[in-house]
Amino acid sequence: MQDSLLVKYSGAVPRYTSYPTAPHFHDGIGCDIYAQWLQTLGSGQDLSLYIHIPYCDRLCWFCACHTKHTLKYEPITLYLESLYKEIARVGEFVDRGAKVSAVHLGGGSPTMLTPDDIIALMAALRAAFSFRDDAEISVEMDPNDLDDARYDALAAIGMTRASLGVQDFNPTVQKAINRIQTFEHTRSVVEAVRARGVRSVNCDILYGLPYQTLETLEATVRDILSLSPDRIALFGYAHVPWMKKHQTMIPEDALPDVGMRFLQMTRAAEMLVEAGYEAIGIDHFARPEDKLAIASRSVRLRRNFQGYTDDAADALIGLGASSIGQLPQGYVQNMPATGEYQKLAATQGLAVVRGIALSEDDRLRAHVIEQLMCRFAFSFGEARALFPELAETVISEAKLFAAGNRDGICEIDGDEFRITEAGKPFARSVAAMFDSYLASGKGRHSIAV
Repeated sequence: MQDSLLVKYSGAVPRYTSYPTAPHFHDGIGCDIYAQWLQTLGSGQDLSLYIHIPYCDRLCWFCACHTKHTLKYEPITLYLESLYKEIARVGEFVDRGAKVSAVHLGGGSPTMLTPDDIIALMAALRAAFSFRDDAEISVEMDPNDLDDARYDALAAIGMTRASLGVQDFNPTVQKAINRIQTFEHTRSVVEAVRARGVRSVNCDILYGLPYQTLETLEATVRDILSLSPDRIALFGYAHVPWMKKHQTMIPEDALPDVGMRFLQMTRAAEMLVEAGYEAIGIDHFARPEDKLAIASRSVRLRRNFQGYTDDAADALIGLGASSIGQLPQGYVQNMPATGEYQKLAATQGLAVVRGIALSEDDRLRAHVIEQLMCRFAFSFGEARALFPELAETVISEAKLFAAGNRDGICEIDGDEFRITEAGKPFARSVAAMFDSYLASGKGRHSIAV
């Protein structure tokens, strides 16, 4: 039965960190519309900021992020000049009564920044926006970039969460993905940030990597557990060489098949739950006392471009090349090409080149899909209350899908459409049933397992 479900429901579908998904953004949304949207953010609203640093001093072949390899710092200096102009310009449009509740520095490798630039970047953000006293500040960290001066700078800007990509500690796997990172080095990073008062540590693990076996993954999970991270993300490697050419460096014949990927996913998840972590959505795990676990238990879990979050901000403002913003009216994305982004930011202050304004049907389906991804169910009553004129369309779709499904992956449970335990590994595929854009054929996606 499990094999037949894998064959049927492991096809390529979006990860649903947004709806509509990014392939459906269009160039009809530009800087003028973005400026109008920003000006509607008013006093009392919470903002979340995402800042993209699109540079790495090594290129990991598994990576699907927008990033560039550089061994020189000059390109980063020039990029920061443009980024500061964008930060200042966006800040001019936003009411100072709106408060920043969360900041996420992502990449690329934000820890490539010099200590002085780390501090200067946060100073630019605080000059442009008002911050809550308890704002969360999370940073993606590459252990190979770090030294005492950078640790101290990150502590000085008030970092509250350190996010470390681990992937797999096996040397053969690391060589195949061009990501050499020992367990000892990773442990030293965790110890260094905790010594400086960081309250939360997140570690990312990947399954589905070249030459990865069930045994090597189990060993990596055991090593990660010995570090006692507060959160763990368990991601399936997304092999998309048509989109990221450097992934062609990975030998496809060394990749585990979908059956082995499923075994790796379920075994790693089993080990994490046995160790006391709570499963959050499709691929996150957290200690019971962690804010993410609390949000999940209290049905406040959200999903955005950083994955699962307890961030309840009214708007996510993306800053830097390729960054995506989420505002009440819709989504916007900055120019992905770094050089072109710098030109736009230097001349206009804004660099949005595409996006999408949400229709009421988009909002309804976004609600349903987020509910399915976060709690594996959606309430008919809640849908009717939020979208009284449109809800019946989606409710009818849900009932038809459940009635016609013979695989036991979903059901109607009272006033809810629910994904069953057997269906949870295929939640992305179930969510895709409510995606009215997917049939257009725009975009290619990674497999669902």
